[in-house]
Amino acid sequence: MGVFVFLPLVLPLTAWPIARLAEQHLHPRPATRLLTGVAGVMALCSTVCLGLLMVVGTAQLPGNPLPDGWSDPEVRQAVPYDEVAGKAAIPALLAVAAACGGLLWRHGRVRRRAHRALAGLPGGQVAVLADDLPYAYALPGGGARDRIVVTTALLAGLEAAERRALFAHERAHLAARHHRFLLVVQLAARANPFLGPLRTAVSYTTERWADEEAARVVGDRRTVACAIGKAALVSRGTPLPTLAGFAAPGPVPRRVAALLGPAPAPRGWPPVFTGVGAAAWAAAVGTAVSAMSSANSAVTMVLILHAATPL
Repeated sequence: MGVFVFLPLVLPLTAWPIARLAEQHLHPRPATRLLTGVAGVMALCSTVCLGLLMVVGTAQLPGNPLPDGWSDPEVRQAVPYDEVAGKAAIPALLAVAAACGGLLWRHGRVRRRAHRALAGLPGGQVAVLADDLPYAYALPGGGARDRIVVTTALLAGLEAAERRALFAHERAHLAARHHRFLLVVQLAARANPFLGPLRTAVSYTTERWADEEAARVVGDRRTVACAIGKAALVSRGTPLPTLAGFAAPGPVPRRVAALLGPAPAPRGWPPVFTGVGAAAWAAAVGTAVSAMSSANSAVTMVLILHAATPL
């Protein structure tokens, strides 16, 4: 394995340029998918490598449950290891498991509490709450259980066309299952802190994706921009944490400015001879190298240690 086992821990740095440039130069739909895929693969690879470091680096520790053959000197020569890194990988893996497990638990708890709170309201996708606090959010439930929650205070501050834009925006969140993208990047950032910029970028691109879908449905980009601006000015946030970061509407001035400009071109992969294209290829290469490094290290460890394990 050698030093290659450490590469997936730092290769997320190659995705930092595309995390910023994708917000500015890519259509938000492919940008969201690209950044989420990169974050998910890199987080998985770095977690696998932490596990490999733990197994190989702690094989010689007294009382470990591994077979005795795994600590033979011949195996140590064939599989380079670092006992300090192996010991450090144990609390790191525990921290990753605790952080990701806690996020999933909170996500599920908020989702259940929100659906229970709406159980007594009339059926339908839109749930209007008689509340003096102005806020709105999308509550995914799967198919017919998807709900759009909005308060009378927020509706009172919007004109009819702006209300249509608001509902189109929230429906876009539900239709594209944006909560899944947000959950993946949040888990990835907890597995590897170097992936934090991708989490921030996806939080913005999902909002921009919903903005563009709302503009397409309403047919007026300025109306959507006005609805976003008004909602941001009067909204004070939801009384409860919402799912997958939906409580944070993203940088509103940038979203409004983007809507007041021309619609982004719905192209896929950017041209390579541009700044965003070079950054996208750098992220793709970093992801591929991360996947190959972790796979190569895992296969090497399994083959060598399997040969050292008595039947």
